[in-house]
Amino acid sequence: MASRVLLVIDLLNDFMDPRGSLYCGDETRRIIPQIRLLIDEFTASGDHVIYLRDAHATNDKEFELFPPHAVKGSWGSEIIPELAPFDQHLVVDKTRFSGFFGNNLADLLRDFSPREVWVTGVLTSICVMDTTGDLRNRDYSVVIAVDAVADMDPAAHRFALDRMKKVYGAKLVKARPESELTSEHGEFTKGRGNEAMGEIHS
Repeated sequence: MASRVLLVIDLLNDFMDPRGSLYCGDETRRIIPQIRLLIDEFTASGDHVIYLRDAHATNDKEFELFPPHAVKGSWGSEIIPELAPFDQHLVVDKTRFSGFFGNNLADLLRDFSPREVWVTGVLTSICVMDTTGDLRNRDYSVVIAVDAVADMDPAAHRFALDRMKKVYGAKLVKARPESELTSEHGEFTKGRGNEAMGEIHS
């Protein structure tokens, strides 16, 4: 049984590469090193890493809301090379904002029975928040690495973090080493064991 699971949400070419059809902006790329750090840590400790990947049909109804993006089998739906999964990692396709929609994520987590589920990726106010809500609806303890999630809209990012903490009871932490911690979100306490490197208190 894994003690933790790391979710890496939508770190795809169409969102994270400037050539992508729905590029989220240069600022969002700053989370890539933190996610790499967490992937390496979880892999080394024997915990599970699950990539959640948008993989839409060409006529997906979501394209009535957003420009076409992350079409299944396309370059845009591929995980960015900086975070390419290892053989032991899992890649789960999704077609809606929640990572649980239309796939076997619920079954995987039920089998793994993790003590905590860590959430990273884009966008904080859409897929990250909707997936976190569905995790909490299934009674999983959720940890949000605030320097490993990003949004195109800074106000929406801050609102989503605040809502996930206050409404869902998610723990907000930093992925970076303690010596590098600086945050607009408050003070930090040092984590213990496999806990957060820095926990945020407001």
